[in-house]
Amino acid sequence: MTRMKESARQAARLLNKARKAVALTGAGVSVESGIPDFRSREGLWSRYDPMEYGTIGAFRNDPAKVWEMLAELLFVVEAEPNAGHFALARLEEAGILKGIITQNIDLLHQKAGSRNVVEYHGSIAVFHCLDCGREYDLAHVRERRVPPDCSRCHSLLKPGVVFFDEQIPVQALAESARLLAGADVLLVAGTSCQVVPASLIPSRVHAQGGRIMEINPDPALEGLADVVLAAPFAEAMAKIAEQCLKE
Repeated sequence: MTRMKESARQAARLLNKARKAVALTGAGVSVESGIPDFRSREGLWSRYDPMEYGTIGAFRNDPAKVWEMLAELLFVVEAEPNAGHFALARLEEAGILKGIITQNIDLLHQKAGSRNVVEYHGSIAVFHCLDCGREYDLAHVRERRVPPDCSRCHSLLKPGVVFFDEQIPVQALAESARLLAGADVLLVAGTSCQVVPASLIPSRVHAQGGRIMEINPDPALEGLADVVLAAPFAEAMAKIAEQCLKE
C-alpha cells in the first residue's frame, strides 16, 4: 500500500470517528480549478505588491489603481470546482463534515454543493457603496466601467472581500466560533497558515483536544498535524472521501 493510500485511510478513520469534524481551506484548494495561489510565482502578489494594492488605505487613496488588481478577481467565479471540492460536499451531505471555514473568495465550495460555508475573508460576489451602503451583485459590477460606482449616489463600490488591514467580519467570526466549538477533528487543506487570525484555528482546535489532518504539497503544520497528505488537494481529498464513505 502506498503512503498516500495509508494516509488517506488514517484520515478517513479520524473523520468517521469524529463527533464534530470541520474543514479549514485556503487558496491551494482552488489551484487545480485554474486559480493560482495568491502567493505563488504566477499569483496576484507576484505582480501586485500587497501593501500597495491589498489594503483599505490603498483602496481609499487610489481606488482606480487598486481596481486594476481587483478587476482580475471578478473572473475567479468562472472557475469550476475540482474533485476535492465535490468530495468535501459529499462528506457534508453524509453528515461526516459539519462545515467549512474558507479563506477563499471564489465560491467554489458552494458551487460544488457545500452548504455550511463560512467565508472568512469575504466574497467577490457582493459589493457595497462606501457612502450610502447600497449593495450590488457581481453581474452589476461586471457590466460597469472600472472602478465601478454606485448607481444611486455615484460613489465608489468596494468588493465584499477583507483587505489586509481590515477586521474579519463579526458574522464570520461568530459563525467560525460556532463551528469550532467542540470540534474534535480539523481538516486543513491548501493553506500555508501564514495569515492571522485564520492561521490560529489549527492551534485552537488542537488546544481543545482535537486532532488535525493536513492536505498540502508543502505541509505547514509539522508537529501539530496527526495525519499529513503531502499531495495536491483534489487527488488527496477524493481518496479520503472515497475511503470515508466506503467504511
